[in-house]
Amino acid sequence: MIAQKSRIQSLFENKSDDEKIMSLFISAGYPDLESTVDLILGFEKNGADLIELGMPFSDPLADGPTIQYASNIAIENGITMDGIFVMVREIRKSSEIPLILMGYINPIMKYGIDRFCKEAESSGVDGLIIPDAPVEESTIISEKAENHNLDLVYLVAPNSSDERMKVVDEHSKGFVYCVSVTGVTGAREGDEVAKSVERFIDRVKTNVRKNPKLVGFGIKNFQDAQIISKEVDGFIVGSALIDAIRSEYPKQGWKNHVLSFVKELKYGNNQA
Repeated sequence: MIAQKSRIQSLFENKSDDEKIMSLFISAGYPDLESTVDLILGFEKNGADLIELGMPFSDPLADGPTIQYASNIAIENGITMDGIFVMVREIRKSSEIPLILMGYINPIMKYGIDRFCKEAESSGVDGLIIPDAPVEESTIISEKAENHNLDLVYLVAPNSSDERMKVVDEHSKGFVYCVSVTGVTGAREGDEVAKSVERFIDRVKTNVRKNPKLVGFGIKNFQDAQIISKEVDGFIVGSALIDAIRSEYPKQGWKNHVLSFVKELKYGNNQA
């Protein structure tokens, strides 16, 4: 039986050679429980190709202060794992945008790995990114994820060896997440990122041959995105998007400002 292509795989197969895929990260339940779904549908209309929906956790070790803040707000708002699946179902009523759940292994284990994978598939989730379950430790979830048609996306960073990049490429499905700088998440100065990224991306291109490649961490505007993703398939923005929401919410018209930011991230001043 031929396995059906996931929405993630189809996205990369159907993109034009010069197009850069834009993936956006938002914590589920941020800035409030009612707004997340509307924002995601708005992101898609303004150029987002892929959504990483964060599963808020009280101890997010890999996240910088911006995403920690969004997680804490979402937890205070009362987000739950079941609530996240409700959001995904709501999005699926009107959108086929690829959706990845991103978060830590502990809440998944608490929910029950088998139950989690079943719910993820039935609600319309396409993949998972679990930064604290690297390839060597992901056997706890990888088989169940595969059984439920969930692409598992792994990460490489500048301190990953060439051999490790090859292992990650072998085990990833959907794409490989290239962390452009070591350390926690957060928007950084473009020069700082660009200098360290070039050599890293050269190594990624040599060692990651099977999967598409998206680069993230530190991108805060259109210029950063274009420079940093020049040699890969696209880019990921999280902290800068959370910052944009935080600076506008809950002022009147805040959503329009955030969606304008998203459109400019994708298209620059030549907005489509």
